[in-house]
Amino acid sequence: MPKTGNINHLKLQTEELADPVGQNVQIDVKAIGFNFADIFAMQGLYKGAPKGQPFIPGLEFSGVIAKVGNGVTKWKVGDRIMGATKFGGYVSHLNHHEDYVTPLPANWSFEQGAGFIVQGLTAYYALVELGNLKEGMTVLIHSGAGGVGILANRICKKYGAFTIGSVGSSRKVDFLLNDEGYNEVFVRADNMLGQIREKLNGRELNIVLETVGGKGFFDSYKAMAPMGRLITFGSGSFTSNSAKPNIFKLLPKYLSRPKIDVMKMPSSNKSVMGFNLIWIYDRVELLQNVLDKLMAMNLEPQHVGHVFKFDQMHEAIKLFRSGQTMGKVVVTTEN
Repeated sequence: MPKTGNINHLKLQTEELADPVGQNVQIDVKAIGFNFADIFAMQGLYKGAPKGQPFIPGLEFSGVIAKVGNGVTKWKVGDRIMGATKFGGYVSHLNHHEDYVTPLPANWSFEQGAGFIVQGLTAYYALVELGNLKEGMTVLIHSGAGGVGILANRICKKYGAFTIGSVGSSRKVDFLLNDEGYNEVFVRADNMLGQIREKLNGRELNIVLETVGGKGFFDSYKAMAPMGRLITFGSGSFTSNSAKPNIFKLLPKYLSRPKIDVMKMPSSNKSVMGFNLIWIYDRVELLQNVLDKLMAMNLEPQHVGHVFKFDQMHEAIKLFRSGQTMGKVVVTTEN
């Protein structure tokens, strides 16, 4: 991306990549996973993205170790890995610190590995570290058919939780109920509070994973039981189907964005927590600790719903930001 503001600025560029040094490894990237942070970064709406300079999008990948630096102790050439990076993932080869890659399970494909790390860590951290997920809780997962939503549901099932998913399209309902084992699913509508309470059917709502924003935020907050925790880590309502953001459409959404009166929060006894995985990226020990706990759960590999070739990058991005996908959108480096 020579500059942010318009996804159409994204172009293919060939560069020489030096050999890795020290504790860096060189990865022959086989597959790249998409995240909404990529879209917001390219459109210039993501605070964690590089400012005022060219950058390479992409947060997660999988591949094979091609070369190792002289200080590398954990890896050897030929190892199959998956990993995360603070942007720079839309590439065929990558030099990266050895601490930010982890073994790709033997029975997982590269496509599955490229769709797991960022969204798996997001789901686990939100539910377990922040949400304090316990056995028998009820969890509302917005964007339930997305990569985070699918893995969040699977984590919840390990705890015996009751899960309710929200989706934007009716064609995703059967997939979540029959293939992914959600207990209840609904298509988001204007009366979301009523929809949530109907699906709760008298249960207390303990945790909400909020990724949409707007009125749904308040409806989810109102539906929570005392001591409930709402964890927000996305703003899907700000996603644009166009290559560049429409300021005239975004401004009203921004001005009417959800606001919580902190003076009223103690009386309702509910919590709102916001987090972004990229801010714990530099805390290597914490990141690795959470990843170890996640991998110990032995979850099934990510559901990969859409696979594109590297030279189809723009087509893949267009589909991804349309909101019509189920599971992970992945690009392979083969053409």
